[in-house]
Amino acid sequence: MAFRLSAFYFAFFAYGGAYVAYFPLYLASRGLSPAEIAWVLALPPLARTFAPPAWGWLADRTGAHRGVVVFSCAVTAIAFALLPFTGHIALLIAMMSILSAGALPIVEAITLGALAGQPGRYGPIRLWGSVGFIAVVLAGGAWLDFQPVSTLPAALVVFTLAALTVALALPAGGAHARAQGAAIRITPEVRALLGAGFCNAVAHGALYAFLSLHLDALGYSATSIGMLWTLGVLAEIIVFLYLPQLFRRFALSTILIASLAAGVVRFLATGWIAGELWIVLSAQVLHAATFGSFHAASVAAVHRVFPEGAQARGQTVFSGVSYGAGAAAGLLISGWAWEGGGAALAFSASALAALAGAFFAAQLKRAGL
Repeated sequence: MAFRLSAFYFAFFAYGGAYVAYFPLYLASRGLSPAEIAWVLALPPLARTFAPPAWGWLADRTGAHRGVVVFSCAVTAIAFALLPFTGHIALLIAMMSILSAGALPIVEAITLGALAGQPGRYGPIRLWGSVGFIAVVLAGGAWLDFQPVSTLPAALVVFTLAALTVALALPAGGAHARAQGAAIRITPEVRALLGAGFCNAVAHGALYAFLSLHLDALGYSATSIGMLWTLGVLAEIIVFLYLPQLFRRFALSTILIASLAAGVVRFLATGWIAGELWIVLSAQVLHAATFGSFHAASVAAVHRVFPEGAQARGQTVFSGVSYGAGAAAGLLISGWAWEGGGAALAFSASALAALAGAFFAAQLKRAGL
C-alpha cells in the first residue's frame, strides 16, 4: 500500500513541479501581464475554496475516494491538452480547477487513514512527491534552456496521464465513512488551524507566482532557476525523512510556529536581496520549514481535530481555506503588489502574512495541540 501511495505522490507532484516552476513563464510567453498571470494562477486556489469540500462530501458519502481522484486526474490531462488551442486560458483553467480540486486532499485522507494512527509514517511516503517535483523541475530547467516554453503543455499532459494511471491502483479508502457520516464542528482549535493555514498560503503567493520571473529578471538562467527550486524541495525531503523523530520531539503547534517564523525570514530575503546567490540559496533551504514541516504538521493536526468519520471532509475543508482561499488571496495580493512596488513589496507582504499565521499557531499551542 505504501508503494502505491508513494507512486501517486511522485506522479502528481511531477506535474506540480512543471506547473509551479514554469507555467508563469508560459503565460508570459502568451502575452499576459503580471496581474493577468497572477489572476490565472489564482483560479485553481479560488476553486479550492469551495470545490474540495463538495468532492470530500461525495467521497465520504459514497466511499468512491479513488474514483474522485481518477476523475480529477483525467480532467486535468484533458485541459492541458486543449490549452495551446484556446485563447480562453482563464476559462479553461477555471473549469479544470473546479473539476479536479478534490484529488490531493482526498489522497491525503486515504494516506492518513491507511497509516492507522501513526502520522509520522506520512513523511517517508509523501517525500516521493518531492522527488517527483525535483526530477521535473531540474529536467524542465535544462529543457527550457534549449526548447521554447510553448512545449510545456505537452509535458503537463504526460505527467497528469501518469498520475491518472497510478490513481487507478490507489486503495479504495474510506468506505466506513458512508455509515458514520460524522458532523464537522468548528471548534477554537479548528479555527486557529484554518487561520494558520490560510496565512501560510497567502505568504507563498509571491513565491509561486513570481519567483521564476524574479530570478529571470535578476539574470539567473533557466537551469539555475530549476536548480534553486530543486534545492528547496531537497530540503523539504530531508524534513519528511526525519518526520517521525520531529513529531516525537516537538508538539504540532511548535512545528507550525517555527515554520511560519522561517517564512518571515525567507520572504524578506527573497524580495530584497535575491541578487546575492548565497542569500537566495539560503532562502530556498528554508522551504524545508515554510512548506515541508508546516504541511506535514498541519495535515496531522487536521487528522486530530476532525472526527473519525469526516476525515476526507476535514482535509478538504483545510485545503479549501488554506490552499484555496489563502493561496488565491496570496496570488492576487502579490500581483497587485508586484505592479505597485515590484519584488520588494510583493515578498514583504508575504512576510507579513507569515507573521500573522504565527499568531494563529500560537493559539493552538495554548490549546495543547
